[in-house]
Amino acid sequence: MQSHDQEFDELMICRLDNGRKSVDPCTIVIFGASGDLTARKLIPALYHLYDEGSLPTPFKVIGFARREKSDDAWRRELLEGFTKFSRTKNSSPGKWEEFAAHLHYCIGSFDERDGYHRLVTLLDSFGDARLRNNLLFYLATSPTQFALVTENLHESGLLQKDGASDHWQRLVVEKPFGTDLASARELNHSLTRFAYEKQIFRIDHYLGKETVQNILVFRFSNYLIEQNWNREAIDHVQITVSEDMGVGGRGGYYEEAGALRDMVQNHLLQVLALTAMEPPALLEAEAIRDEKVKVLRSIRPMSPEQVGRLVVRGQYSGGEVNGKSRPAYRSEDRVNPQSNVETYVAMKLFIDNWRWSGVPFYLRTGKNLPFKASEVRIQFKRPPQVLFAAQCGTMLDANSLTLRLQPEEGITLHINGKIPGASMQLRPVRMRFSYDSEFGAYTPEAYERLLLEAMAGDPTLFIRRDELEVAWALVDSIREGWGNRAMAEDEFYSAGSWGPQPADGLLQRTNRNWRNPSPH
Repeated sequence: MQSHDQEFDELMICRLDNGRKSVDPCTIVIFGASGDLTARKLIPALYHLYDEGSLPTPFKVIGFARREKSDDAWRRELLEGFTKFSRTKNSSPGKWEEFAAHLHYCIGSFDERDGYHRLVTLLDSFGDARLRNNLLFYLATSPTQFALVTENLHESGLLQKDGASDHWQRLVVEKPFGTDLASARELNHSLTRFAYEKQIFRIDHYLGKETVQNILVFRFSNYLIEQNWNREAIDHVQITVSEDMGVGGRGGYYEEAGALRDMVQNHLLQVLALTAMEPPALLEAEAIRDEKVKVLRSIRPMSPEQVGRLVVRGQYSGGEVNGKSRPAYRSEDRVNPQSNVETYVAMKLFIDNWRWSGVPFYLRTGKNLPFKASEVRIQFKRPPQVLFAAQCGTMLDANSLTLRLQPEEGITLHINGKIPGASMQLRPVRMRFSYDSEFGAYTPEAYERLLLEAMAGDPTLFIRRDELEVAWALVDSIREGWGNRAMAEDEFYSAGSWGPQPADGLLQRTNRNWRNPSPH
């Protein structure tokens, strides 16, 4: 039985979906259909959207890859992956068979026109102009093949610069989108030869997470929060994305990328932009993305000399995480035994605008840290040195607000309270909102939301060209500061620790400390 407060909460639900773009009948073509991304993320996400009635009627999914197999063989492979990787691990009775009937396989090599001609023939066989002309091309391929696939789609007549009002074609491209600013610009140029910017959806799965999307709602729908979200109240901000695993079988990729390009250039800077942006004029894609770009453009540039003081890199050595022994990075498969690639990055950034002037933003990410967590911690200023603060000194903790993005998603306010009893003793206490306990429902996978938005043509949760290039410019300046310098002894950290010692110095020089995420 609901309480009066629960009934009131239900009545106060503000529904913003009425103006949401509709999802037209369409065909989703996945290039790289035999890869892990398709089995682990894309097909499970599409199934759950189908099971919830969110996909249009009709729709089709085509897997494009060079291995020879039938529709039925591909469907069996996908079912095996679904039962292993999906959030439910199994499907509703009969639902998988219904869903699988929409799945088709097309044999083709990315660089041979015959495969694209077979794709055209398959699309024509569906007998519905909407399935033939409304096309979402998902490039789950190596980034080196993005331009090749796009050009061949255009040459085969499947991808045109969108000028028609009755149908559409869109490209979804995975990261990494380039390896530096120059390569990102070159790739952007290659894609925009055959598609308008509005047809290109650069995906960062972090933006699809429910908790990341909630940053905007939390900030701009709560007067109490927004009035204190500025330099007057906030001492500094910490953004942490920690991983409890090493590189595993991705050693070859990591040798090319490193933590700076793999995590900072996209995930961390995206979270920073949402945390620091100004309120958009409208709840529309371009208005929101404009404000994110303004934040990234306002990050204070770093000279190569400043990089040494403001950015710390690290590489894990052997150790133990969660009771399991972990090898050093240099001992991982497909890793150079003398590698200087960073598996950890911490940095101190300043945003030179009116709201954030003088407030440092500390970002860090690393592999083989104590446990997996992503969070934003807003550390407020300490109270004036009178009354309780005058007597307690540093024992009176500063207030903070933690937005836990994963796992144990929620929001925690840290305040000071009196310990019950006859004596006067104060200690920090927590006021916590938990997604699980409040809503009692699953948190959808990021790819579910992102695929649905791409089909609807809503680019809000995707990365715009200028946004991407500004982020790469910052990363390039840091890499220039590092140069070819070998990893110093104090830049190594044991697996299972919170990173190299110099990372602590980033904060300690100004009498601050990292606040490590808690496992629960």
